[in-house]
Amino acid sequence: MKNGQAIIEVHGMTKRFGELIAVDHVNLTVRAGEIYGFLGPNGSGKTTFLRMLCGLLRADEGSGQVLGHDVIAESEAIKREVGYMTQRFSFWEDLSIEENLDFVARMYGVKNRRQTVRDSVQELGLAERKQQLAGELSGGWKQRLALAACLIHRPKLLLLDEPTAGVDPKARRDFWEEIHQLAAQGLTFLITTHYMDEAERCQRLAYISKGKLLADGTLEEVISHVGLTTWSVRGPDLTQLAEQLRETHGVQQAVAFGNSLHVSSNNAAELERAIAPFRHEPYDWQKIPSGLEDAFIGLMEESKP
Repeated sequence: MKNGQAIIEVHGMTKRFGELIAVDHVNLTVRAGEIYGFLGPNGSGKTTFLRMLCGLLRADEGSGQVLGHDVIAESEAIKREVGYMTQRFSFWEDLSIEENLDFVARMYGVKNRRQTVRDSVQELGLAERKQQLAGELSGGWKQRLALAACLIHRPKLLLLDEPTAGVDPKARRDFWEEIHQLAAQGLTFLITTHYMDEAERCQRLAYISKGKLLADGTLEEVISHVGLTTWSVRGPDLTQLAEQLRETHGVQQAVAFGNSLHVSSNNAAELERAIAPFRHEPYDWQKIPSGLEDAFIGLMEESKP
């Protein structure tokens, strides 16, 4: 598919489990070649939504297409063209890397299976470890095996559910380099993550809370949508200052960032009045651009009952 063409275009996607609405009338468009970040707190509906897109869960309401197939009626066709990486390592720990990939290739009926497995092992830097048992791999190598398995049938879309959870920083960085290289080759990604630095590496973002999509767009558009004004303050006893600020009308959040606090509100005038009594020595106050983490903390606060 050409870059810019809609790979995922769904409307009103809803999933209920009894009285719980896990996904609540979500609309989403992801275009070919995009790396799309999907963020939200635990239990927000991210995993349920991914499972609906790849045909593992049937939506109770909604419509749309994934890879040109009807998201409700053609789930089997979607499964064949999507790679889905779950949160937990789900391969056979008593099989080697090569044996795991061969098994997955058999499941998908991959043509020229043995050569495809050899190519996959080589492409993702697994050749030297291909005989190693999966259960003996570190988190980073398990993650690389899981990605290779997702790619074995040459999908056009990858749905990755918190793929770097529990992985060390270098492995995370290497994984994201691989993602960007694959996207440059035309693959499309929808990735759930809790890491702000990873979210900032996505071309577009969406934020979901309690099943509802609260914001989506580019990094700049999402931050602008939240509409926060943010001040940074440095000085002594910031923990005590934060407690005082959180009790002050007009302050929506006061959050530690290294050696400073970020103090934010979506009402700039109210915030200025709120912080005025605290703007004195020994504190140093600076107005700063709101960042993605400020925006998402703000969205979390907004969605609280």
